[in-house]
Amino acid sequence: MSVAEANGPDRHDSNAPVRALIVDSEPLIRELMSIALRHEGWKVATAGDGATALRSARQTAPDIVVLDVELPDMDGLEVMRALREQTRGLPVLFLSARASVEDRIAGLEHGCDDYVSKPFSLQEVVLRLRALSNRSAAGPEVGGRLRIGDLVLDERSLEVARAGRTVALSFTEFRLLRYLMRNSGRVVSKTDILQEVWGSQFARSTNLVELFISYLRKKVDAGHPPMIHTLRGAGYILKQPARVDSHS
Repeated sequence: MSVAEANGPDRHDSNAPVRALIVDSEPLIRELMSIALRHEGWKVATAGDGATALRSARQTAPDIVVLDVELPDMDGLEVMRALREQTRGLPVLFLSARASVEDRIAGLEHGCDDYVSKPFSLQEVVLRLRALSNRSAAGPEVGGRLRIGDLVLDERSLEVARAGRTVALSFTEFRLLRYLMRNSGRVVSKTDILQEVWGSQFARSTNLVELFISYLRKKVDAGHPPMIHTLRGAGYILKQPARVDSHS
């Protein structure tokens, strides 16, 4: 697989079936999800442990991954990091028996794009994967670089940098930042962000936007003049920091 194929947003022909990799230690889960996704017309590969998942990913170049957090040989977070070294911006949905709010937040903080607790509704997971795949397939529109002050986002390579230093973002964080940058200087509401970044099926996830805005602030604004601002009751705005007059 070439570097362009690995790192670019268009990893395969848009008319080709979605390639999914299901990584879970439970054979029944792998089987049921495989049946459901093949019914969607997707191509499905499966793995029961991390090492097999990484080998499979090198062979099949998946477009999306369903990943069990607790695998017999490797930590799911470690597997996700390794997968994204192969394919930048690869969408990942975590499956986990850990159902607490804290566990869900931890999974999202570590960069997964969605998180579903076991036991789960197969229909819900398929709907979430379909939405995530549609957002990924749409990818960035043909374009180049967005630049606001010292913040640069490359729509082709999915790379982000602030003051010349690379900022590592998950696929969803990238979409959120791109939306804010495309609307720089304009207040966007939480409803607008939910619709644009996650889709209408997440309209009830009232804390999702706040959560991901906080992640972006930690990654984009940390150590720099802040660019992402909250307007209470109105929404969010990204704007270039005001210049400080050294003679004032």
